[in-house]
Formats: sequence, structure tokens, C-alpha cells
Amino acid sequence: MHLPRLALAALIIPCALAGPASAETGIASQYSATGQTASGRSARPSEFVAAHRHLPFGTRVRVENLANGRTAVVTIIDRGPFVRGRIIDVSPAAARALGFSGLQRVRIGVE
Repeated sequence: MHLPRLALAALIIPCALAGPASAETGIASQYSATGQTASGRSARPSEFVAAHRHLPFGTRVRVENLANGRTAVVTIIDRGPFVRGRIIDVSPAAARALGFSGLQRVRIGVE
């Protein structure tokens, strides 16, 4: 059976996005997003929000603290982190829920 290229791409792309490739492990940092963010939305430290280099704004991401197993779901509203080795910046509220301040090794995955 011969499938047109577009139909074949429609079958392959969702599988690639839903697989383990959508998870990342690395360092998270706590940051204080206040005022207007790159998405145009204002942020408050009490919100469960985060910055990521390339995930679309509005993406919900599950963050797991690898030291204690705690998880939090955050919404991407900003760009960053811009420090080598870091994969996500989370708001103070999310960092508290995850049980860390400063830096922490985490696993993230799109919800």
C-alpha cells in the first residue's frame, strides 16, 4: 500500500511528540517572573508558571524533583533559562511545591 507523504507524516509526527523524546532531564532554577513576560502575560510569584527555551507558550509541563519525587504542573509563559545546563525556570510557588529553592535536578514532560 502506498501512502501519500502528507498522510505518512500525519501518522509519524504525533508518535514522535508523544514518546520519551518529549521528556528532558536537567537543572531547574527558581526565578522571580514579575511584570510582563515574553508571552505578553503578566506573572506573579504565586502562580505555577515557568520559562522554557522553545516550548510553545501555554504548554503545561509536569516537573518532577528527582531528589524527593515531588511534582508540580506549570504553564510555560516566558523564555529562558539562558544559563548553560539549565532546562527550565520555575516560579517561587512551583519551586516551593517541588521542595527546592535555587537549583534542582528535575525531569520535565509535556502534559
